[in-house]
Amino acid sequence: MNKPLLNTLSTLITEQRNPNSMNIDQLSALDIVTLMNAEDKRVPLAIERVLPQIAQAVEAIVNAFQQGGRLVYIGAGTSGRLGVLDASECPPTFGVSGEMVKGIIAGGERAIRYPVEGAEDSQTAAVEDLQTIQFSTRDVLVGIAASGRTPYVLSALNYAKQLGALTISVTSNPNSAMTQITDIDINTLVGAEVLTGSSRLKSGTAQKLVLNMLSTASMILLGKCYENLMVDVQASNEKLKARAIRIVMQATDCDETTAEQTLILAEQNTKLAIMMILSGQPKAAAERLLEKEKGHLRNALNQGDIL
Repeated sequence: MNKPLLNTLSTLITEQRNPNSMNIDQLSALDIVTLMNAEDKRVPLAIERVLPQIAQAVEAIVNAFQQGGRLVYIGAGTSGRLGVLDASECPPTFGVSGEMVKGIIAGGERAIRYPVEGAEDSQTAAVEDLQTIQFSTRDVLVGIAASGRTPYVLSALNYAKQLGALTISVTSNPNSAMTQITDIDINTLVGAEVLTGSSRLKSGTAQKLVLNMLSTASMILLGKCYENLMVDVQASNEKLKARAIRIVMQATDCDETTAEQTLILAEQNTKLAIMMILSGQPKAAAERLLEKEKGHLRNALNQGDIL
């Protein structure tokens, strides 16, 4: 028996028994989900308390992107899967390379669907996984672990710090090992789970919301939206093609035919199509204006009082 680990777990908030759910095994279906919903309401409040840290992390990520660096998530189990999920959704949503935001999970691809025995305990594997993607000082590493003590994640964070890279932790326990070694700690104290130790519940929900903020806010600051529209969306299927047409129509108040025709001229580049319509410029001139403003559509439109 691993007595030190047993003692550590007994101190973690996420491993405590929730007094509100002691009789959950005697409740009806409606009472169970009502209780879960009441506990889930704690999550946004926990995140509200750490918004300054999340904003600080966003600014650091944007700075890394501007220097040619990447955002790298790393975690085990639920935490790792959520990192992989957020990273995989960035290319179609924001039109960025699949290399810009990376998600690494202990145990590799198989661990996305199946548990991989001992993966979260391997400190050497974490370093090897970062070396495989050639992690460097320009990158930002976000370690995700509700407990704040997962050996795989701790090892990755220590390696990143040795290189001189900026490190961020997303945890749900105070004063954890991860909290103590990272540059920015995002600690969402959501309390004990309705099922003791099942951190895929409130802790996982908090992680998902935080990762949404980190990637989305960073992309917005990079100019990946206009007003509240996803102007860099990649029209890779019929739904997204229809969405691109709607985005052009919503941004410019043009009709469907104009949107479709301009998207063809813009080679299905939604942002460029909007720029062409609102500025009245041909494709080449609109591209130059956008390039000058590093893809910020509103700034490009404001050149020469176009709007």
